[in-house]
Amino acid sequence: MFNTLTGLALTLLTSLIIILADWSIKLAADGDATLTSRPMLAGYLLYGLSAVLWFFTMRHVPLGQAAVCYSMFSLIGLFVTGVVIFGESADWRDYSGLGLALGAMVLMVR
Repeated sequence: MFNTLTGLALTLLTSLIIILADWSIKLAADGDATLTSRPMLAGYLLYGLSAVLWFFTMRHVPLGQAAVCYSMFSLIGLFVTGVVIFGESADWRDYSGLGLALGAMVLMVR
């Protein structure tokens, strides 16, 4: 059980880092920044850090479980970021998708 909780915590942390990387890259893209701008460089570094964390995640949980949890955590985080920070719209399909993704995560985590 401890390994599973550790793996889930690392998966969540990896997802949060990816969300920060995506946010940084979105800021660069919206601001017509270059590929060597500060927001893009921050995105590159954060993606690299997430790869290192993903390595340690794989030591604690099977790939299938980690992938479903990572997808769920990322989906929720990026959805909230898009709606709250970037003012993107959401409808019933978006909320239904979140519910189905949560259901998949519950089914996959043993």
